[in-house]
Amino acid sequence: MGIVVLLVYVDDIVITGSDLEAISAIQTLLHSTFHMKDLGQLTYFLGLEVHHHPHGLFLHQHKYSQDLVQLAGLTNTTSVDTPMELNVKYRRDDGELLEDPTTYRKLVGSLIYLTITRPDISYAVHTVSKFMQALRHHHLSAVRRIIRYILGTPSRGLFFPTGSSLQLQAYSDADWAGCPDTRRPTTGWCMFLGDALISWKCKKQDHVSKSSTEAEYRAMSAVCSEIIWLCGLLTELGFNPLHPTPLHADNTSAIQIAANPVYHERTKHIEVDCHSIREAYDHQVITLPHVSTTLQIADIFTKSMPRQRHHFIVSKLMLVDFPASI
Repeated sequence: MGIVVLLVYVDDIVITGSDLEAISAIQTLLHSTFHMKDLGQLTYFLGLEVHHHPHGLFLHQHKYSQDLVQLAGLTNTTSVDTPMELNVKYRRDDGELLEDPTTYRKLVGSLIYLTITRPDISYAVHTVSKFMQALRHHHLSAVRRIIRYILGTPSRGLFFPTGSSLQLQAYSDADWAGCPDTRRPTTGWCMFLGDALISWKCKKQDHVSKSSTEAEYRAMSAVCSEIIWLCGLLTELGFNPLHPTPLHADNTSAIQIAANPVYHERTKHIEVDCHSIREAYDHQVITLPHVSTTLQIADIFTKSMPRQRHHFIVSKLMLVDFPASI
């Protein structure tokens, strides 16, 4: 039995699926009810540009990126190699307030939409999004740096290769006490289906963690929930994802706690929902391979990094510049 998916946004519709007869029937029904125009194979949808390639599918927001650079008035500036300065902490109350926050909010809102195809700016956008209520001049400088980074990589996007396997793989990381205002950690994770990046997250945790192990453990638990959801989604779509899913983490202590059925005294304060990762491990939904910090792909979602390391992780995320890199 084939699958048909409808994506509708106001008067824009995308019809996709594996059942060509069902797609044709839906098109006939829609044409008989509404005045419509079939634009053929998907190439553009809500700012997302789609390129069909013999080796896969390339998704990017080139025009949207150029419009954003123009909106920021940075068309004639020089580009930078990374979206954030290294080892700079942006605080809520440092510096002078901006008189008019309108431009800042417009730019950040546009950057948030750009993260649909640009996971390499997720952490930087997450950082500048925290200051919407009390904007400072150095916060605006951080936003402008992100856009200068986009200026140098306007055609960068996600590549989904054909023939990719149905093996899910996850990477999880946390930056302990990373927020200088609240000291709450930042969770970062990403999910691959075969070689294709399909899901990622950068989010400040809800609690202050007493150790880096606790912060990493909470991050692992969060990505475990995503693994379970994605497995269910793939099953509903008629696919059989390969089990178990490797969840790569670089904190040995957090891995040992998740894999150990004994509740240690040091984990009593962690909420019950975090310990659900143990159940997933016991039921062989996940495995917990250790990955060295140098190969931890989720690092890019928790902190700024030097140019060379940033470019290394970008390549691992299957982010490429169209068309030369495909």
